[in-house]
Amino acid sequence: GLTVRTGDLICTTDGAGRDITGLFWRLIGKLIPGDVDHVSIFVGPGGRCVEAGGKGRVVAFEIRGGIWDESLMRDERGMFADTLYGVAYPLGNRGLPSTEEERIREQVAAYCLAQAEAGKPYNINFFNSSSENAFYCSQLAYRAYLKEGINLNTGRQVARIPGTENIILPQEIWDGCPHERPREA
Repeated sequence: GLTVRTGDLICTTDGAGRDITGLFWRLIGKLIPGDVDHVSIFVGPGGRCVEAGGKGRVVAFEIRGGIWDESLMRDERGMFADTLYGVAYPLGNRGLPSTEEERIREQVAAYCLAQAEAGKPYNINFFNSSSENAFYCSQLAYRAYLKEGINLNTGRQVARIPGTENIILPQEIWDGCPHERPREA
C-alpha cells in the first residue's frame, strides 16, 4: 500500500522469519543504531531495486508482484533476510519542478545501476562515506543523491562518539526524509 517511485528508498529492519538466516540477520541488525537497518534504492520499472548488502557487492534485484517478501528475493540478494519498515522519500517536500524531480530520479537510478553493473564491492569502512570504490547500503543512496546536490547526511554522531558523523546510517536517512510506514493488515 505504499507509493514507490524511481529514486525512493526502501527501508528495512534486519531479520525475517524464524529460520537460521533470519535469526542471523536479526543479530547483525542489533549492531546498527535505530530501527532502520538497511536501505535499498528503488530504480524501477516494475520492482527493480539496487542495494549494497548480502552478496558483498552492489546488486540489482526484483521485488516480485509488488510485495516485499524477502524469501522470494534471497537468491538475488545473497541470502539477505529483512522486513519492510517503510519508504523514505528524499525528494519529498522539496518543491522541485516536476521536470527537475524526474531528472534527479533518473540520475539517481542510473548512478545506482552503474554501481551494480560494475559489481562494486561492499564497503566495510563505514567511516569512509566519500568512497565511490565500494559502498555500504545507505552510503550508496547518499552518494547517488549527493551527485544531484542533495545531502542525506545529517551529521548525526553515533552514540555521541566524535568522528562518527561521517557514517551515513539507514536510520539517519529515514529520520531526515519524509517517509511512510505500511498500514497494518
